[in-house]
Amino acid sequence: MALKGFNKKLQKSCLWCIHGRKSDYCDDIFCKKHGVTTRADSCRHYKYDPLKRVPQKIKPAGEFSAEDFSL
Repeated sequence: MALKGFNKKLQKSCLWCIHGRKSDYCDDIFCKKHGVTTRADSCRHYKYDPLKRVPQKIKPAGEFSAEDFSL
């Protein structure tokens, strides 16, 4: 199922669902519908919450030296 306005190749994950909540102590997800699950799980109640997703950090394009920033 494609998500409107978002990456169409994004895999469903309980981590990004409105019903899931990440555990503070391990990598498990607490789901209101199904109890304790893993990050890779998803169910028919899955609804994407864009505020729960943290984008990947972008790496700098190359190596820089102090001379590159001097005037």
